[in-house]
Amino acid sequence: MKFGGSSVADRAQIEKVLGIVRAAAADDRVVVVSSAHKGITDGLIDAARRAAEGTFEPRAVIEKQHAIAGSMGCPPDLLDGLFSELRDLLRGIHLVGELSPRSVDYISSFGERMSVRVLADFFTREGLAADAHDVWDVGFITDSVHGSARPLPGFEERVRAAFDALPKDRVAVVTGFIGKDARGEITTVGRNGSDLTATLLAAALEADEAQIWTDTDGVMTADPSVVAGARNIPHMRFEEAAELAYFGSRVLHPSTLLPAMDAKIPVRVLNTNRPAHPGTVIQAVGPANPNRATSIAYKEAQVVLTVQATRMFGEVGFLAKVFGILARHAVSVDVVSTSEVSVSLTAHDASALKTALPELEPLGEVTVQSGRTILAIVGQHLAEGRGTGAQILGAIADAGVNVEMISYASGSLNLQMVIRDEDIATAVATLHAMLFERG
Repeated sequence: MKFGGSSVADRAQIEKVLGIVRAAAADDRVVVVSSAHKGITDGLIDAARRAAEGTFEPRAVIEKQHAIAGSMGCPPDLLDGLFSELRDLLRGIHLVGELSPRSVDYISSFGERMSVRVLADFFTREGLAADAHDVWDVGFITDSVHGSARPLPGFEERVRAAFDALPKDRVAVVTGFIGKDARGEITTVGRNGSDLTATLLAAALEADEAQIWTDTDGVMTADPSVVAGARNIPHMRFEEAAELAYFGSRVLHPSTLLPAMDAKIPVRVLNTNRPAHPGTVIQAVGPANPNRATSIAYKEAQVVLTVQATRMFGEVGFLAKVFGILARHAVSVDVVSTSEVSVSLTAHDASALKTALPELEPLGEVTVQSGRTILAIVGQHLAEGRGTGAQILGAIADAGVNVEMISYASGSLNLQMVIRDEDIATAVATLHAMLFERG
């Protein structure tokens, strides 16, 4: 059972979490994976950046965390050891004036490490025996790729052995998002990666299911902050959910589903604020979504690169040259559109793309446009309805939104288009009305 930052934001939310976990623990053995309290990780990173720039000021984030722990009735000295470690780290960053990827992972780890101790202490005092565990103490040892670490091969056996040694009558409250490498250095699996920690542990423990507790009624037909009438999706296939996560769904981390898919463990997305709601069940097989579209997702702040060259016409290997250059500069590409004399593609990392430009420019005329969004319509049945593509593009045009790129592969689960960032709200609301609100 993974609970995100909004679910453990304050005492009112944590009391809801306690009720949910208590009810589940009455019938099953549960493992709780917790994010940091809402806003704490951002505060930690901000303090680290300020320290690197010359301002040593740890008080704000420490006082915020101390206030949350105090509101839960925790002992005043519960987090003193972590606070002292945090001050020492920030002082070191301040002295060297540098914030390395290794230091970012280290500073980011404090949010989860503090939150699990608060939760376990509160649960225990409320009559639900619980213990806090840093995830590396239960076998989660990773590689050394700071910012996007992954567990080392064989971690499943270490995790199972560690949990077998834990008392069965106490709830394990485990840190999400973080890990340690073989040298003992703290790593992270990426921002918002507690979902991934949960599904990796679920797969290792051969759990009945992995539950992701959020602040929405499961996976929705669109971003509820953009479309007030967004609806819950009761059932989804893994491949649909993976596409949505990759193309910007606000509910799931893009890598979350892979461990569950491999282990064939259902993932259930639920609402901490409405625990009786059934949410969304994501699984390999199950009821198919009857609608032609399942959901609309978007990834904003993208960059569009276009390389135009008349010699591209009929030249063998031209695209290979373009993508070879991008690969050397670690540019990840999402959407691609080609013609006989040009290729356009989208990327998120503008700085990496900038480093690739000197190698791309000899190939032809190169242009870069920022402030673009990939808008993706995902669904098992998109290709089955004659005229669906025309209806989608017609609705977008009628709404005054210009589509700059389109990508739709044969048999694809999603239709992707590139629009301007400022057109997100209009485009998503228009498509949602067409696909989900007009019968």
